[in-house]
Amino acid sequence: MKISSVANAEHYIWGENCDGWHLVSSESLSVIQERMPPGRSEKMHFHKFAEQFFYILTGIATIEVNGKIFTLKQNQGFHIPPNTKHQLRNEQNVDLIFTVTSTPPSHGDRFEQQV
Repeated sequence: MKISSVANAEHYIWGENCDGWHLVSSESLSVIQERMPPGRSEKMHFHKFAEQFFYILTGIATIEVNGKIFTLKQNQGFHIPPNTKHQLRNEQNVDLIFTVTSTPPSHGDRFEQQV
């Protein structure tokens, strides 16, 4: 057991200059803190097995879920069940910082939607 933060967590870069830090990484749980610069987004996708919970730390997120648009502000979260098409975007002029909790972990369980 240990205290986790972006200072000591495994870091990776994804998408267009987005950052991720693995705060918790086990066989049954993944907790990642991410930073998404202004104007960036992830691709529309779904997970067959993983359910996820996005929680906004700073900024405002736009999330599209099964064709519906939701706006998440600081200290708000959104649950995504398995097999649910979704895309997180930062349409603001400041960095979006959030956590995404996945169970089971979503790596290897991501299927992008063709446009």
